Amino acid sequence: MSDTEGPDPETPAETPAETPAETPAAVPAAELRPSLEALLMVADQPLPAVVLASAVGRGTAEVEAALRALEAEYAADGRGFELRNVAGGWRYYTREAHAAVVERFVLEGQSSRLTQAALETLAIVAYQQPVSRARISAVRGVNVDGVMRTLLARGLVAESGQDPVTGAHLYRTTSYFLERIGITSLEDLPELAPYLPGLDEMEEPPA
Repeated sequence: MSDTEGPDPETPAETPAETPAETPAAVPAAELRPSLEALLMVADQPLPAVVLASAVGRGTAEVEAALRALEAEYAADGRGFELRNVAGGWRYYTREAHAAVVERFVLEGQSSRLTQAALETLAIVAYQQPVSRARISAVRGVNVDGVMRTLLARGLVAESGQDPVTGAHLYRTTSYFLERIGITSLEDLPELAPYLPGLDEMEEPPA
């Protein structure tokens, strides 16, 4: 029999002590406002003061005071944006006085910068409408679901009933499309259709 004794079965094995969660280091007072600005810049929803306070390691009251100071500073400087406390949290918003230029940029500037894939898809819809997504994909040789979502969101195309045979949704261009390219009707489109494959020449891709 061995002289070496094993562990007492009734003695629980030692477990490593739990490491307490690390508390984020407090941001120096001089860096509090810039730190809050950085956090708010990347936020996609209003951030409550208590959340911001936890992120910077400072007291909620101190953070509230810093946010109020930033709010007043932006207003005094006449910035194009403002800081608001909305829905229980803080977030940046464009100032209402500049709403017109922002709207023009969003509706015109962004809409003009379509990708090459979006432009090709839009051309197919324009010349072959009404047309299903499956047939657009057959012409382009790639899936067009993402591109079609973009065109629908931009208001350049819209649903136009269903294919009586397959039941697939059909799409057409909109009056906004005509307005954007500066024509009054589809009859004014350039003679480009002869260079596109005819729908009757393509088979519906397998489901």
